[in-house]
Formats: sequence, structure tokens, C-alpha cells
Amino acid sequence: MKRRTVEEVMTTEVVTVAEDAPFTEIAETLADRRISAVPVLDAGGRVTGVVTEADLLRKEEFRPDDLGQRPLRGRRRHHAFAKARAVDARGLMSAPAVTVEPGATVAEAARLLASRGFKAAPVVDGDGVLRGIVARRDLLSVFHRGDDDIRDEIVVDVLVCRLWQDPSEVSVQVRDGVVRLSGRLELKSLIPVLVRMTAATEGVVDVIGDLSYERDDTRFSGP
Repeated sequence: MKRRTVEEVMTTEVVTVAEDAPFTEIAETLADRRISAVPVLDAGGRVTGVVTEADLLRKEEFRPDDLGQRPLRGRRRHHAFAKARAVDARGLMSAPAVTVEPGATVAEAARLLASRGFKAAPVVDGDGVLRGIVARRDLLSVFHRGDDDIRDEIVVDVLVCRLWQDPSEVSVQVRDGVVRLSGRLELKSLIPVLVRMTAATEGVVDVIGDLSYERDDTRFSGP
């Protein structure tokens, strides 16, 4: 089955800053480029961290009031306060950066962003050198497949090549990414397998199964 990789969907032109980039330069970069975060690179082009809008806002969060009083700080706020005092990317960035490799699948990247609550992640090679950036909108490109393309993959790759089923016995209809399976399979145990593999096909939004079987192989028959 086809599995698109991060390398196929990532953006290769990435806005970055150096570790010694000053606070104001980073703030202007985010505002001018209308982005919410920027990777920080060392002299060798390796990603050492990421500065986000939230990191910059620490400066305002801990700004003294008119009487010179700063917000109360507990032990858990010490790290945030340190960022509020930072004047360059090295002090502002979150490190180490959460990154993804070019060969990771789109599904793996999607799970990473979802688990961390990130909008994007830098893409780095085995040496940590920046190769691109992948955002949520890039990952959505897997749904930009035509219905005919999705159907062909299910029929050829799933039914014929992986399950060894006669495609004339199963109807595969796809409309707007929703797949409807109907017909007869040889074994009952193959029904959930076909549904699961169809759902795992890139571009599939939902699967509707209306399948029967010739033989129930899920029941144990004693000697």
C-alpha cells in the first residue's frame, strides 16, 4: 500500500534564525512572515531549538506593573521567567526541538503533531541538519486524491495483491473519499481485514461495509 512520506509533502523553504538572533529580530520575523514559530540553527545548519510566539510573550507576561511589582513566581514558573529575561534565540528557544525525519510517514508525523499539540515540526536528516518543515496543512494533502485513484489502490493492492481475492466478487465504490464495499469474500475472517486495510488507505475518509462470505472460518470445529 502507498504511504506518502514527510519528504513528499514538506515545505523546503524554511524561515530560520541563528542562535544569537536578538529578540526584536525574531518578533519581527514571526510578524512579517505570519508564522507562529521559527527553528533555531547553529553554524552547521543543525536545529538546536524552536522559538514560538508563546516564548516571546513571556516578556510581557512577566513585565513589572506601574509600581515595579512583578507577578508572583513559584518553582514551576522559574523556567518561564528565565525566558522572559532572555534577549536572544539561545535563551528563548525550547530545546531540544521536536523534529521529524524525511522518511517518516504522513501518519507518523500527524500523530507526533497531535500528541504534542504542535502546528508544525522541523524536518531534519540523520545529522540533525534542517531539510524542511512540515505543518498540519501539509499533512492534509493525503486527502487530495481522486476517487478513481483510491478505488484502484483498494482493488489492486488490497483485494488482489494482499488478500488474494477475486475483484469481480467485491464492488468497490468511492465517492468524496467515502468507500462502500459490497459483495462476497471467501472467508468471514477476511471481512474485518478488508475493512481495516481499506480504512488505512491514504485519502479514505470513511468505509461502509456491506459484505457477505462463503465460509465461516471463525468458528472452531472439533474433530
